[in-house]
Amino acid sequence: MTNTNETMSPEAIAEAEARTRHDLAALYRLIAHFRMTDLVDTHISARLPGTPDHFLINRYGVLFHEMQPGDLVKIDPSGKAVNASDASERVNAAGFTIHSAVHMARHDLACVIHTHTADGIAVSCMEEGLLPISQHALKFYGHLGYHDYEGIALDLDERDRLVASLGSHRAMILRNHGLLAAGRTIAEAFMNIYFLERACQAQVKALSGGRKLSLPSAAVCERTAAQFNREEGLAHAQMAWESALRLID
Repeated sequence: MTNTNETMSPEAIAEAEARTRHDLAALYRLIAHFRMTDLVDTHISARLPGTPDHFLINRYGVLFHEMQPGDLVKIDPSGKAVNASDASERVNAAGFTIHSAVHMARHDLACVIHTHTADGIAVSCMEEGLLPISQHALKFYGHLGYHDYEGIALDLDERDRLVASLGSHRAMILRNHGLLAAGRTIAEAFMNIYFLERACQAQVKALSGGRKLSLPSAAVCERTAAQFNREEGLAHAQMAWESALRLID
């Protein structure tokens, strides 16, 4: 799923929305399967192809493991429901701020995931951030943004600063808050949050051992990051996504 400005027929737009709703609901359930939820707080969004910056986000109050395509609310960049039937549906205001910032500025990204896991929050509180101590972490070497904590993300003025912190990356650590990962497809966004979460888990465990850590050389770190970020990564992400879906069948 990609975003383009090309003209799409109403039928094609409806088909794309149905497919996106299905995949995004599945992603919510996968995030629940891997225990990356925080009750009703945190959110995942997906851009709708062929629309003027419309995107889907969860109806506030639905738990991730029970998410259905109909539980996703279509909103515009101002946070208003696009469909009259959705007008009474409530979305998380902080979720809107974070996700609308990325979707409005980064049309190359189709999906944005934000989490509050214990290990993600722990690493977000560490001054050094994500350390290049695991293969999972090296996926993000030189490709990870950091955003300083400003309080609960209710101020729309923060959107510009969020976008500046993300830069050209597809993943970001929100200091003292949690993790954010995005992708050109829903599958790629899933793989990015999965690897970022696993990297944080490994770091917390490694630091808890109280022993001196072994760090690869900068050259090895750069080489590994390049291996992860080659173009065929999209095909690998799709394969992993299709495999992961069997976990929630």
